Amino acid sequence: MGFFDKLKIGLSKTKKALLAPIEGLFSSFDKINDDFYEELLDILVSADVGVGVSTEIVDSFKKVVKEKKLKSASEAKKELMSIISEMIGESEGLNLTSNVSVILVIGVNGVGKTTSIGKIAKHLTTKGKKVMLAAADTFRAAAIDQLQVWADRSDVPLVKQSEGSDPAAVVFDAIGAAKKSGIDVLIIDTAGRLHNKKNLLDELAKINRIIDRELPGASRETLLVLDAVTGQNGVSQAKEFAKAANITGLVLTKLDGTAKGGIILAIKRELGIPVKFIGVGEGIDDMQPFSSTDFVSALFDAKKEVETTV
Repeated sequence: MGFFDKLKIGLSKTKKALLAPIEGLFSSFDKINDDFYEELLDILVSADVGVGVSTEIVDSFKKVVKEKKLKSASEAKKELMSIISEMIGESEGLNLTSNVSVILVIGVNGVGKTTSIGKIAKHLTTKGKKVMLAAADTFRAAAIDQLQVWADRSDVPLVKQSEGSDPAAVVFDAIGAAKKSGIDVLIIDTAGRLHNKKNLLDELAKINRIIDRELPGASRETLLVLDAVTGQNGVSQAKEFAKAANITGLVLTKLDGTAKGGIILAIKRELGIPVKFIGVGEGIDDMQPFSSTDFVSALFDAKKEVETTV
């Protein structure tokens, strides 16, 4: 099964929460009026698109319906899909152009951060990249052990020290090893201590200073991992982490386990941070670069068009 098919299956809960009610809305109303718009707004908010973004979608849809004088439900629904697609925007890939490029991965414990690192490492190796992992989450021994498991599964080397070691020292050693081994991409795991923003800020600043000094001019990505199941709480997490780090992209995990896939719209619109990877399963190949085109196509994969007049 290809990833697009997995994506369609993985988005089934979101489709049930978002697409099915929209289909029902278009088929149950004789015309588009204020009651229609109000119900559409409720549907979008329920799918965790967010109140602000949902309102923006409905307002844009109102404008299009009026300007184009839309009569059929199928035409109106296509316009709604187009509005949502435009809000998600174009996909953005990773910037990994230097000899040793760096991916710094952040996120609270329990969101699938370490698992995501392993899966991204596997994806990059299939693209011909030489990848190395660095276990800079030294706050928990379990984090180091778990990362070792994923390094083994992805068949990539891991640089680590003992629990309680200085994370910056781990990064220093990893950069040295990466240079010596001709590594293309160094992926660094970090501790997820959002509850203590000062420690997080200080730790990330120290790690970034090491990278600046040892790899001047290197391509850099700072990826925040979010659990899609948390919905709007994920947006709040992103806002807090953005205060401590220059986030370049998001990794959205567990889309297959939630009806809250609308969070992608909320994050993109409210924070302006692109989603770069999405996960829709437990398998090592079930995380792939985010494609806005595939996401919208999979989300709106209706079995039949509604042809009633609205």
